[in-house]
Amino acid sequence: MAGVAQTGGMPTEPQLVLVTGVTGYIGGRLVPELLKAGYAVRALARHPERLRDQPWRDAEGVEVVKGDASDPESLVSAMQGVDVAYYLIHALGTGRDFAARDRHTARIFGEAARTAGVSRIVYLGGLYPEGERLSDHLASRKEVGDILLASGVPTAVLQAAVILGSGSASFEMLRYLTERLPVMVTPKWLGSRIQPIAVRDVLHYLVGSASMPSSVNRAFDIGGPDVLTYREMMQRYAAVAGLSPRRIIPTPLLSPSLSSHWVGLVTPVPNSIARPLVDSLVHDVVCEEHDIATYVPDPSGGLAGFDRAVELALARIQNLDVVTSWSSAATIGAPSDPLPSDPDWAGGSLYTDDRSSVINASREALWSVIESIGGENGWYSWRLGWMARGLMDRIFGGPGLRRGRRHPHDLAVGDALDWWRVEEIEDLHLLRLRAEMRLPGLAWLELIAEQDDRGRTVFRQRALFHPRGLAGHLYWAAVYPFHGIVFGGMQRNIAKAAEEAERRGGPARWRPSRRAAS
Repeated sequence: MAGVAQTGGMPTEPQLVLVTGVTGYIGGRLVPELLKAGYAVRALARHPERLRDQPWRDAEGVEVVKGDASDPESLVSAMQGVDVAYYLIHALGTGRDFAARDRHTARIFGEAARTAGVSRIVYLGGLYPEGERLSDHLASRKEVGDILLASGVPTAVLQAAVILGSGSASFEMLRYLTERLPVMVTPKWLGSRIQPIAVRDVLHYLVGSASMPSSVNRAFDIGGPDVLTYREMMQRYAAVAGLSPRRIIPTPLLSPSLSSHWVGLVTPVPNSIARPLVDSLVHDVVCEEHDIATYVPDPSGGLAGFDRAVELALARIQNLDVVTSWSSAATIGAPSDPLPSDPDWAGGSLYTDDRSSVINASREALWSVIESIGGENGWYSWRLGWMARGLMDRIFGGPGLRRGRRHPHDLAVGDALDWWRVEEIEDLHLLRLRAEMRLPGLAWLELIAEQDDRGRTVFRQRALFHPRGLAGHLYWAAVYPFHGIVFGGMQRNIAKAAEEAERRGGPARWRPSRRAAS
């Protein structure tokens, strides 16, 4: 097995690898692939509790440690005994200073790896053309690779263009633009040449890079077998998805800035992420070499072409088997403070809107509605108001309501749910959501299923808001008059939906996936 060291021809302990970015798109998928290859995995997370519902969380060979890749002390501690360290983090979408943040974190990571005696670093960066002025995003990815290569630890930098896989930001952009716009006026970057790669092939190369010889310290271009323009990718996607050919009318008038706003309006990807992705698409990003095959042979069945990669991604979406998505990673800078358990919170003012009602349905029926809330299922109240607030949030750089949900009827801790993040979930009892929308404070929404002393099902709904400064207090005062419409309507309509589910014969779509409250 690749991850098992040999001593005198006899296998010893499996090699230990550190994986950062485990709450993200690639990191969450890489861990099980490394386990399959025989490695032991140490997963580094700022908030380990958010990995609780990951299927690999309690697997043999997995150790989860708390730490921050930008904190030297916690990073050196996490790297003790580590053979290979994966650098899978970047500050895309965190504001104008993302390049400085990436530079700082990469330097700390390289120094910590050298101090801890790590044998190899593996980094997934971006494919870029030589000799051109790069977009800020690609320039930062290149700079991070250069920093790690100069760290004194042998490093493999894998450089990929568009990654095709269910839930990737690039794939979601392509998917929504193609599906929602049968006729579109498009910017000139749709003529740029791109060499996309299937996510499963990216994972294959990442796993294989862990066993490269210590003499290898360089970057590798990785890409699939097809080179296409973005326009051709959209037409090929439409054909694979069974859509009619798209009418695409190019125009030079759409700048990258305007294009990113256009992408933000049409797709779930917010402007803060769409802008750097669009900026990077103005370049031709085509592999100049395939030297990685010298050290990591291509998959036995060959690299997946564009059509096959799209088929695989759409099959996962249709089968509700999207393991991770671009929204899996917690948003840097988004509120992450734990919910105060005491209403007289020492942190300051805490506004609450607490409602409860007895409903004529079982806890299972109520829970089937609670766990299915959001996304295509909606929020059970004043649809126009939610849509307007979501649009306002996107205009100001927030996620809005378009992130949707990973699965229509199942949630896990850490899931993105429109503009919320699942902070806690207990089957048949509690769903706690933390707001990631743009707010002058911290906000949570709790949906609770209980039983009273007479055995009746009680639906409790609690909204909490901790204001930040005067703006926070004014915000609560401004929205409070609408709570009767928003939260009162939600209370009534969720109760009605639960009672209707009970009348239909019970919550057949709900299945236990975690512990139920006693």
